Amino acid sequence: MKPWQHFKTITKHRLLVCQGCFRVGLYWQGLTHDLSKYSLTEFLPGAKYYQGVRSPNAAEREDKGYSEAWMHHKGRNRHHYEYWTDMNRETRRYESIPMPRKYLVEMVMDRRAACMTYQGKDYRNDSPLRYFEKSRERELMHPQTRRELGYILEMLAREGEGVTFRYLKESVLAGEPFPWEKKGECGCTVSS
Repeated sequence: MKPWQHFKTITKHRLLVCQGCFRVGLYWQGLTHDLSKYSLTEFLPGAKYYQGVRSPNAAEREDKGYSEAWMHHKGRNRHHYEYWTDMNRETRRYESIPMPRKYLVEMVMDRRAACMTYQGKDYRNDSPLRYFEKSRERELMHPQTRRELGYILEMLAREGEGVTFRYLKESVLAGEPFPWEKKGECGCTVSS
Protein backbone atom coordinates (compact mmCIF):
# COMPACT_ATOMS: atom_id res chain seq x y z
CA MET A 1 0.00 0.00 0.00
CA LYS A 2 1.30 3.41 -0.97
CA PRO A 3 -1.43 5.82 0.18
CA TRP A 4 0.78 8.90 0.49
CA GLN A 5 2.31 8.49 -2.98
CA HIS A 6 -1.12 7.87 -4.50
CA PHE A 7 -2.57 10.89 -2.71
CA LYS A 8 0.24 13.10 -4.04
CA THR A 9 -0.21 11.78 -7.58
CA ILE A 10 -3.97 12.28 -7.78
CA THR A 11 -3.71 15.68 -6.12
CA LYS A 12 -1.01 16.81 -8.56
CA HIS A 13 -3.19 15.59 -11.43
CA ARG A 14 -6.25 17.43 -10.07
CA LEU A 15 -4.28 20.66 -9.69
CA LEU A 16 -3.03 20.46 -13.29
CA VAL A 17 -6.58 19.87 -14.55
CA CYS A 18 -7.83 22.72 -12.37
CA GLN A 19 -5.22 25.09 -13.80
CA GLY A 20 -6.16 24.13 -17.36
CA CYS A 21 -9.88 24.42 -16.71
CA PHE A 22 -9.42 27.83 -15.09
CA ARG A 23 -7.50 29.05 -18.15
CA VAL A 24 -10.54 28.36 -20.35
CA GLY A 25 -13.21 29.47 -17.87
CA LEU A 26 -14.40 26.09 -16.54
CA TYR A 27 -14.05 27.04 -12.88
CA TRP A 28 -16.57 24.65 -11.29
CA GLN A 29 -15.32 21.70 -13.32
CA GLY A 30 -11.76 22.52 -12.38
CA LEU A 31 -12.62 22.63 -8.68
CA THR A 32 -14.67 19.42 -8.71
CA HIS A 33 -12.55 17.39 -11.15
CA ASP A 34 -11.94 13.79 -10.02
CA LEU A 35 -13.14 14.24 -6.44
CA SER A 36 -14.37 10.63 -6.56
CA LYS A 37 -10.70 9.52 -6.55
CA TYR A 38 -10.65 10.37 -2.84
CA SER A 39 -13.59 8.05 -2.09
CA LEU A 40 -12.71 4.72 -0.44
CA THR A 41 -13.91 2.78 -3.50
CA GLU A 42 -11.30 4.46 -5.68
CA PHE A 43 -8.61 5.54 -3.23
CA LEU A 44 -7.92 2.17 -1.58
CA PRO A 45 -7.32 0.28 -4.85
CA GLY A 46 -5.31 3.27 -6.08
CA ALA A 47 -3.04 3.02 -3.04
CA LYS A 48 -2.80 -0.76 -3.33
CA TYR A 49 -1.93 -0.80 -7.05
CA TYR A 50 0.08 2.42 -7.12
CA GLN A 51 3.13 2.33 -9.42
CA GLY A 52 3.72 6.00 -10.14
CA VAL A 53 4.22 5.62 -13.90
CA ARG A 54 0.70 4.64 -14.97
CA SER A 55 -2.83 4.48 -13.67
CA PRO A 56 -3.31 2.01 -10.81
CA ASN A 57 -6.54 0.99 -12.55
CA ALA A 58 -4.49 -0.86 -15.17
CA ALA A 59 -2.66 -2.84 -12.48
CA GLU A 60 -5.93 -3.64 -10.69
CA ARG A 61 -7.36 -4.82 -14.01
CA GLU A 62 -4.35 -7.05 -14.63
CA ASP A 63 -4.63 -8.54 -11.14
CA LYS A 64 -8.39 -9.07 -10.90
CA GLY A 65 -9.56 -9.05 -14.52
CA TYR A 66 -11.45 -5.79 -13.97
CA SER A 67 -11.03 -2.51 -12.14
CA GLU A 68 -13.73 -1.74 -9.64
CA ALA A 69 -12.15 1.68 -9.04
CA TRP A 70 -12.40 2.49 -12.76
CA MET A 71 -16.01 1.35 -13.02
CA HIS A 72 -16.85 3.59 -10.05
CA HIS A 73 -14.87 6.49 -11.52
CA LYS A 74 -16.21 6.47 -15.08
CA GLY A 75 -19.79 6.34 -13.85
CA ARG A 76 -19.39 9.53 -11.81
CA ASN A 77 -17.17 11.73 -13.94
CA ARG A 78 -18.67 13.23 -17.07
CA HIS A 79 -15.29 14.09 -18.60
CA HIS A 80 -14.87 10.42 -19.54
CA TYR A 81 -16.40 9.35 -22.83
CA GLU A 82 -17.44 6.06 -21.19
CA TYR A 83 -19.91 8.02 -19.06
CA TRP A 84 -21.72 9.01 -22.25
CA THR A 85 -23.24 5.66 -23.17
CA ASP A 86 -26.89 4.79 -22.97
CA MET A 87 -29.41 2.31 -24.24
CA ASN A 88 -30.51 3.04 -27.79
CA ARG A 89 -34.28 2.53 -27.85
CA GLU A 90 -34.25 1.26 -31.41
CA THR A 91 -31.30 -1.15 -31.32
CA ARG A 92 -31.70 -2.00 -27.62
CA ARG A 93 -27.92 -1.86 -27.28
CA TYR A 94 -25.67 0.38 -25.27
CA GLU A 95 -24.13 2.95 -27.58
CA SER A 96 -22.00 6.02 -27.18
CA ILE A 97 -23.51 9.46 -27.57
CA PRO A 98 -21.71 12.74 -28.33
CA MET A 99 -20.16 14.45 -25.32
CA PRO A 100 -21.33 17.95 -24.42
CA ARG A 101 -18.59 20.45 -25.16
CA LYS A 102 -17.80 21.48 -21.59
CA TYR A 103 -17.03 17.85 -20.72
CA LEU A 104 -15.07 17.39 -23.95
CA VAL A 105 -12.88 20.34 -22.94
CA GLU A 106 -12.47 18.93 -19.44
CA MET A 107 -11.45 15.61 -21.04
CA VAL A 108 -8.72 17.44 -22.97
CA MET A 109 -7.46 18.96 -19.71
CA ASP A 110 -7.63 15.54 -18.03
CA ARG A 111 -5.57 13.86 -20.75
CA ARG A 112 -3.01 16.67 -20.76
CA ALA A 113 -2.67 16.50 -16.98
CA ALA A 114 -2.43 12.68 -16.95
CA CYS A 115 0.43 12.78 -19.47
CA MET A 116 2.15 15.56 -17.51
CA THR A 117 1.76 13.63 -14.25
CA TYR A 118 3.02 10.28 -15.51
CA GLN A 119 5.63 11.51 -18.02
CA GLY A 120 7.08 14.30 -15.89
CA LYS A 121 9.92 16.13 -17.67
CA ASP A 122 9.38 13.95 -20.78
CA TYR A 123 5.94 15.52 -21.39
CA ARG A 124 5.52 17.33 -24.70
CA ASN A 125 2.49 19.00 -26.25
CA ASP A 126 2.04 16.00 -28.55
CA SER A 127 1.97 13.48 -25.66
CA PRO A 128 -1.85 13.43 -25.31
CA LEU A 129 -2.25 12.98 -29.07
CA ARG A 130 0.29 10.15 -29.20
CA TYR A 131 -1.49 8.37 -26.34
CA PHE A 132 -4.86 8.83 -28.07
CA GLU A 133 -3.55 7.50 -31.38
CA LYS A 134 -2.10 4.37 -29.74
CA SER A 135 -5.21 3.49 -27.74
CA ARG A 136 -8.18 1.40 -28.79
CA GLU A 137 -10.55 3.86 -27.14
CA ARG A 138 -11.08 5.67 -30.45
CA GLU A 139 -13.12 2.67 -31.57
CA LEU A 140 -15.44 3.02 -28.58
CA MET A 141 -16.07 6.77 -28.69
CA HIS A 142 -18.94 8.34 -30.52
CA PRO A 143 -17.58 9.38 -33.96
CA GLN A 144 -18.35 13.06 -33.28
CA THR A 145 -16.49 13.00 -29.95
CA ARG A 146 -13.57 11.13 -31.53
CA ARG A 147 -13.28 13.68 -34.34
CA GLU A 148 -13.54 16.69 -32.02
CA LEU A 149 -11.04 15.29 -29.52
CA GLY A 150 -8.59 14.33 -32.26
CA TYR A 151 -8.81 17.81 -33.79
CA ILE A 152 -8.13 19.50 -30.44
CA LEU A 153 -5.26 17.18 -29.54
CA GLU A 154 -3.70 17.72 -32.97
CA MET A 155 -3.98 21.48 -32.42
CA LEU A 156 -2.30 21.13 -29.03
CA ALA A 157 0.52 19.11 -30.59
CA ARG A 158 0.98 21.51 -33.49
CA GLU A 159 0.15 24.95 -32.05
CA GLY A 160 0.78 24.57 -28.31
CA GLU A 161 -1.27 25.46 -25.27
CA GLY A 162 -1.73 29.19 -25.89
CA VAL A 163 -3.47 28.78 -29.26
CA THR A 164 -5.35 25.64 -28.21
CA PHE A 165 -6.66 27.02 -24.93
CA ARG A 166 -7.79 30.22 -26.65
CA TYR A 167 -9.61 28.10 -29.25
CA LEU A 168 -11.25 26.04 -26.52
CA LYS A 169 -12.45 29.14 -24.69
CA GLU A 170 -13.42 31.34 -27.62
CA SER A 171 -14.76 28.73 -30.04
CA VAL A 172 -15.51 25.33 -28.52
CA LEU A 173 -17.04 26.53 -25.27
CA ALA A 174 -18.71 29.45 -27.06
CA GLY A 175 -20.58 26.94 -29.27
CA GLU A 176 -18.87 27.90 -32.51
CA PRO A 177 -18.87 25.16 -35.14
CA PHE A 178 -15.79 23.05 -35.71
CA PRO A 179 -14.18 23.71 -39.12
CA TRP A 180 -15.89 20.75 -40.78
CA GLU A 181 -19.29 21.97 -39.50
CA LYS A 182 -19.05 25.44 -41.02
CA LYS A 183 -21.40 26.37 -43.80
CA GLY A 184 -20.04 27.64 -47.07
CA GLU A 185 -21.38 30.68 -48.87
CA CYS A 186 -23.81 28.47 -50.76
CA GLY A 187 -25.43 27.44 -47.45
CA CYS A 188 -24.11 23.89 -47.70
CA THR A 189 -22.05 22.28 -44.96
CA VAL A 190 -18.35 22.21 -45.71
CA SER A 191 -16.61 19.06 -44.48
CA SER A 192 -12.96 18.16 -44.39
